[in-house]
Amino acid sequence: MDDHGEDHVNWCPSGDAHRPESLVLGVRSGEHGQVVYLDEPVPAADVLSSIPAGIAPSRILRFASHCTPACANRVGDDCGLIRRIQTLPTPRDSGAVPRCHLRPRCKWWNQTGVDACHRCPALATLHSADDQLATLVADPSTTVEQLEDWIAEAERTG
Repeated sequence: MDDHGEDHVNWCPSGDAHRPESLVLGVRSGEHGQVVYLDEPVPAADVLSSIPAGIAPSRILRFASHCTPACANRVGDDCGLIRRIQTLPTPRDSGAVPRCHLRPRCKWWNQTGVDACHRCPALATLHSADDQLATLVADPSTTVEQLEDWIAEAERTG
């Protein structure tokens, strides 16, 4: 991955498609929208114009962009989103991690290690409004404790 000489920059694997440095890491595919990673990342600017109007780019593609201090998910130096994601049950298939060009500079990898890689292909930047758990995870104001309480209640009543 060409990072334009910015080895010190952490990248967000759930990045903003419209940032100038944004890259397409993969394509959402299959019944559950799992990410199939590209052999080589592609600059987002090269593909955004080919996405039909009315379709959110993150619905079909997975983007990476620089992790910035201004991000709503930032908690000190950490990413609160990956913290919240780790509250969810571990994926059933936690064997080999997918090949990823982002990993050496990935904020999630650098913060949590291989656990983030097991969860990354299933994450959706855009999720259904009726998926309450995904909505809670995506909300920067949700705490890990709130997620744990929600999951415990769902297991109790479900």
